Amino acid sequence: MKRPALFRRRHVWVPTLWTWLILLVAGAAAALFAVRHVYAFLAPSEPVGGAVLVIEGWMPTDELDQAIRAFFDGPYKQVLVTGGPIENERERERAGASSYADEAREYLVRRGLPSGSVVAVPAPASAQDRSYLNAVMVREWVARSGLPVDALDVFSSGVHSRRSWLLHRMAFGPGVRVGILAATPSSYDPQAWWRTSAGAKDVLGESIGWLWTELFFHPPQRGSPEERWGVTEPSH
Repeated sequence: MKRPALFRRRHVWVPTLWTWLILLVAGAAAALFAVRHVYAFLAPSEPVGGAVLVIEGWMPTDELDQAIRAFFDGPYKQVLVTGGPIENERERERAGASSYADEAREYLVRRGLPSGSVVAVPAPASAQDRSYLNAVMVREWVARSGLPVDALDVFSSGVHSRRSWLLHRMAFGPGVRVGILAATPSSYDPQAWWRTSAGAKDVLGESIGWLWTELFFHPPQRGSPEERWGVTEPSH
């Protein structure tokens, strides 16, 4: 009787040195392409030309100045300024406002935007994605106002723009076309963001944030308590 074999011979193909070199060069080329183009991907400017411009009020003043120019260069008639509460007491006293939305509105009006066209839409403190809650607050303000809004543009900060764009589209749904305008940062060169710690932190952090939102963030049912997580209802 033939004894059963415990091992069997197999031919295994392994990459040659030339194959490893080709893979290394291809990987390096892909990495270089990603480094060169990731900023443009995360900071798109694709306005849809609606009459409403949503400005994220937590941006620095030089980026708010860019939003002012966008307002005068575009077809906008209404500005909605978003932003959560200013949590630092000293900063709140300095600003003379309780939220970034209110602080930014005052700045925009001082810099020339027509007061009657600029509305602060502050959001409360939230335990979820703050940009999403800002978008929900804008959607609810639009519903209360009775304005016939079928398109709007969001003005956001640099590489935060793609994530903010995605979250606003989630909040408004298919009934409203949402465009995006990205401010250019002054703290680093967008074309060479990897040369400074500020640029690297900004781009890499927002890359992770956008990817997480794209893959794992699922907006709650519209109008549900979960959608406005962290909002305290007024007591009666």
